[in-house]
Amino acid sequence: MFIESPSAKVNKSDKEVFEFLSDLKNFEQLMPENIDKFELINENRFLFSLKGMPEIVLERKEQTEFSQLILGAASEKLPFTLKAEIKPLEENKTQVVLSFTGEFNAMMAMMIKSPITNFMGALADNMAKV
Repeated sequence: MFIESPSAKVNKSDKEVFEFLSDLKNFEQLMPENIDKFELINENRFLFSLKGMPEIVLERKEQTEFSQLILGAASEKLPFTLKAEIKPLEENKTQVVLSFTGEFNAMMAMMIKSPITNFMGALADNMAKV
């Protein structure tokens, strides 16, 4: 399953956006309104849950300075990644596109597609406001 957010235009440089996203505690500011729990576990992991959904632990998997950050599920039960692609548009204007990639059976994919799409949209919307 692959889901991509609408691109977010952020009025900051690619370096500032990358540094903001690299500090995982900042993801709390990007979470949708229906966030139930957010906890920074360490500098490379955080836990969150949305109302009516199970807790998910995301960890930093890979990063490329100023252009990409990849987070992945810490559990092998639901293997997926959340990737942020960061592209400079102007000196202080950056485009960020989030993508979700996961391997799920058809039933699971059908159940989570809408909530994940809404979640990705909320992250992108909130990123443009930060």
